[in-house]
Amino acid sequence: VQLVESGGGSVHPGGSLRVSCEASGFIFRLKSMGWYRQAPGKQRELVAAISPGISTYYVDSVKYRFTISRDNDKNMMYLQMDNLKSEDTAIYYCAALRDYGPNPPVDYWGQGTPVTVSS
Repeated sequence: VQLVESGGGSVHPGGSLRVSCEASGFIFRLKSMGWYRQAPGKQRELVAAISPGISTYYVDSVKYRFTISRDNDKNMMYLQMDNLKSEDTAIYYCAALRDYGPNPPVDYWGQGTPVTVSS
């Protein structure tokens, strides 16, 4: 199993970034997937999740700013991040989830990609 993130980087407040996750080694279309983040000195938190049936969950702090999506034909998951704030600065991790919901067990983790929001 591999989850490979890409697309992180640095952006000014109010800017946008899209991070991507390429999955392999399991039946992607049957798996709930999620994006987590971990800021310096803080616990890792679930940012957004997407079920095989394309239901979505967002933590309150990113609602209406972030959009999670998936392309089952390409085994890809995305997180479009708009109107970024300094508090969004973190390492963003792709995860394959055992279940869909706000606190799911994680089966597999990616290596993470850094996102820095700074003026």
